[in-house]
Amino acid sequence: MENLKLCESDYRFMCVIWDNEPLTSRRLVELCAGRLGWKKPTTYTTLKKLCDKGFAQNVDTIVTSLIPRERVQAYESERFVERAFDGSLPGFLASFLGGKTISDEEAEALKALIDAHRED
Repeated sequence: MENLKLCESDYRFMCVIWDNEPLTSRRLVELCAGRLGWKKPTTYTTLKKLCDKGFAQNVDTIVTSLIPRERVQAYESERFVERAFDGSLPGFLASFLGGKTISDEEAEALKALIDAHRED
């Protein structure tokens, strides 16, 4: 499994990019100031770090992601289930649902997901 781990602040920064790409680095600074409370140097330092790690790119002041949000979310989800539930998806779901109920539509969507990913 490739390493797509992001700390919380880097993930929130990437969310700004994912939600607005493509965007100019100047616009990224403005958005990070408003959404994250960051100053310009913090934004540029974080952008350089995530470009160096291969998560984003800044070409001619246009910033875009190189790794989709869904890949990072899948990686983090898998790591969490491995770490907290010894890889048991049923254990995770039982804990996640706890005493909650789900709608018929949610149950059908989960069944469809399970069927689509079932081993033959």
